[in-house]
Order: sequence, then C-alpha cells, then structure tokens
Amino acid sequence: MDFARTTTLITGASTGIGAAFARELAARGSDLVVVARSTDKLRALADELTTAHGVAVEVLPLDLARPGAAEQLVQRVTELGREVDVLINNAGFATFGPVAESAPDRMAAEVQLNCLTLTDLTARLLPGMLARRRGAVVNIASTAAFQPVPRMAVYAATKAYVLSFTEALAAEVRGTGVQALAVCPGATETPFFAAAGDGIPDLGRRRRPEQVVAATLAALAKRRPTVVDGLQNRLMTLGPRLVSRRTAVAVAGLLTRPRRAA
Repeated sequence: MDFARTTTLITGASTGIGAAFARELAARGSDLVVVARSTDKLRALADELTTAHGVAVEVLPLDLARPGAAEQLVQRVTELGREVDVLINNAGFATFGPVAESAPDRMAAEVQLNCLTLTDLTARLLPGMLARRRGAVVNIASTAAFQPVPRMAVYAATKAYVLSFTEALAAEVRGTGVQALAVCPGATETPFFAAAGDGIPDLGRRRRPEQVVAATLAALAKRRPTVVDGLQNRLMTLGPRLVSRRTAVAVAGLLTRPRRAA
C-alpha cells in the first residue's frame, strides 16, 4: 500500500506501537491525525514528524474510553477538513487480576475502549473509504485473542472480539479497494505492562513496536486479514487449536500467575 499523500488516523499514538506507526507512516509521506489523552506527548511527536518529514500532523487529545468519544473524534476530524484514508485502531489497555477483585468501572472502560470505540470509529470512517474505493482499517488485537486468559479475562475477551470483528470485516470489504487487517502482537516493549497494574507477569521476551509495524505493513502488502507478529508468537497461537479448550485455558492461567514481589 502506498501511503504517500494519504491521511492516517492513529489512536493511542503518544507512545509504543501507536507512536511507531506514526513515525513509519510519516516517513512514507502520510499526513497524520494523532489521538491520545496526553497533549504534551502528542505535540512533541507532531513537532518531531513535521520537522523530519514535512508532513501535516493534526493533534487531537481525547479520552477514547468515554462513551461517545468516537462520534466526537470524527466530528473534529471533519471540522479539520480531513478525509481519513487509513484508520489504525491502536488505543487499548488491559486490567490484571480476578474479575471479582477488579474495579467494575475500570473493566467497563476497558470494554468501551478496546471494543466499542474501535467499532464506532470503524463504522463512521469506513463508508468514506468505500466511496473512494481506497483505504485500510488496521485493528490491533493480541495473541490473547486466541484463548481465554484467567486474570486477564476482560482483556482477552475484548481482543477476541477485535480479531473476529476484523476478520469478518475483511471478508465484507474484499474487492472494494479497502482492506481490513487484525494485528496480533504478543508481549511488546510498550507502557502496556505498567498500565495493567501490579503483579502482571513478564510473559517472556518482548518484541519492539517497530517490529509490529513492519509485520503490519508486510501483511497489508499481501492483503492478509490477520497477522501475528513474530515467529514465537505465531507458534504460541497454534497451541489452542491443537488442544482442548479446557487445556488451553489452564495453560494460559499458568502463564499469567501473578508475579511475586521481590
């Protein structure tokens, strides 16, 4: 896919995978609309990219975990006179711990951001892409999407939704000039682990955000509906397909045993 002279909207763009997408796509000539809660981080990123690549970067600070945020965001993009060619739904977070011990409001916000806002943004921006017969929707799922995960029950369930939703969407838009891609990273070097809370296990060697971006762009070039980043992660996602559901859940539970304090 040629990103030159396109406009890409990236949620969760202030750090991690979202910022890596912003840097790579700006280098490829795409103007950007970057969205996250942190105004300062977004503005610093925008200054960096406009200086380095001469692209336009619109900064839209917004908490996408609030109901109605997607509608508000699309309205602001429209007011800027922007047509979104590529949507990267990257914003999301995890909660860690048993459901009975977790804050209901926090879990509700997790579902809102990871599922509802993602769906709302896709539904609002996709018709324009279809009318122009070009574009892409990239939804960040997770290797957690492939099996239920004790102590990360809500997170894994939201990512299973993202994977299923996006694969179905890819089938719906086939032949229209628009692509849909579900990206499934494993453990990645981002603020994700700190945000998830105390006790979350390390989950093994972490990939770099730039590797996730490279895997995404390669999958878009091949017009694939799904990509799992990294060979080790791809092998891990095969396990749940080869064993019983009960065994897959038990193994996931072993991997997410709380980390003991030092």
